[in-house]
Amino acid sequence: MIVGFKSNNNTFIGSAKDEANKSLYAKDTLLENTFNTRTRANFDKFTNALTIYPTKGLKGSKNANFYEFLTMGMVPYAVGSLMLMSIFNSANKHFSHFARGKANAIGKKMALGVLFYGILKSVTKLFVTAPVKWLTGVDTELPYAKVNYELPEYKGDSDITSIEYHKVYESKDFPRWDLLYKPDKETRNEYYDNVAKKVGLGENLHDSDQEVKPIIREIAIKTDMAKMVSSYLWAAAGVCYAFQDPWLNYLNGATLKFWKPKKFLHSLKIFKQSAVASAKEFFYGPKYAKGIEKYAGKLILGLAVASSVLGVVNSVHVSNKNKNRDLIDSKRKYVVN
Repeated sequence: MIVGFKSNNNTFIGSAKDEANKSLYAKDTLLENTFNTRTRANFDKFTNALTIYPTKGLKGSKNANFYEFLTMGMVPYAVGSLMLMSIFNSANKHFSHFARGKANAIGKKMALGVLFYGILKSVTKLFVTAPVKWLTGVDTELPYAKVNYELPEYKGDSDITSIEYHKVYESKDFPRWDLLYKPDKETRNEYYDNVAKKVGLGENLHDSDQEVKPIIREIAIKTDMAKMVSSYLWAAAGVCYAFQDPWLNYLNGATLKFWKPKKFLHSLKIFKQSAVASAKEFFYGPKYAKGIEKYAGKLILGLAVASSVLGVVNSVHVSNKNKNRDLIDSKRKYVVN
């Protein structure tokens, strides 16, 4: 397994091969926050959660840590999702013909709901983090690769390392400020200069890093809260969308057999039609709907949109206590005893 990334200057900085050759990161390294980086990091974490981390835990390795324990949570999450997707479909063969049809419809909708829940919960975080980054320059999802030097477990072990994938602002008490400085003295504070300019502190500050660190911390805390609330509401909207009846037109005749182009293309056509019809039914309500049921789709969608918009507004609003931190007037003279 090889995982490679690019650094901020677009040069190849390393890879993670296997347990014996993970040390190509010479030190903790800032990574680009791109789809490619996130996908590769998640793939590496998931494969390790299936293989390396359980093995270390079962044998009582002295190098097992809390990061590995948390990462292994990806496995039951995936297994539980698959169980929810199959719970009705696996048992419906034992039902009567009429009951089988009802269970089959619910099972397929549930499977689609689980899929939409997972997708929207992940994707919609960008509805908050992307605007916050654009408006303030603070990317709260900025990743980095952490190099752990492990203790030897067997005679002859040396230079054993493991790679962990974290976020710069993962800890609000101890963010990885050091990774944000540039090595060149002239551009050392470039990241902090950019944030200071965007949040209204001005340009050419004497110590921009010290000025904006409290502001960045406040933005990171607010953004994390906003993206959590927003993503769950969007995920709920996705589940409601998946349970609309027009989806059954696609689910009952869907095929993923791309090697049969006619059937596959016809399936895609039905998917488009079902998606549009389900969106209309979700928003306007089914024809038979009355009262709150008729407006339920609008309500959940409105809550999701509002949570993203208000979350961004709150996140980019920096309190005056952090903007006006200079309590000493530098133009006046002082005597230090």
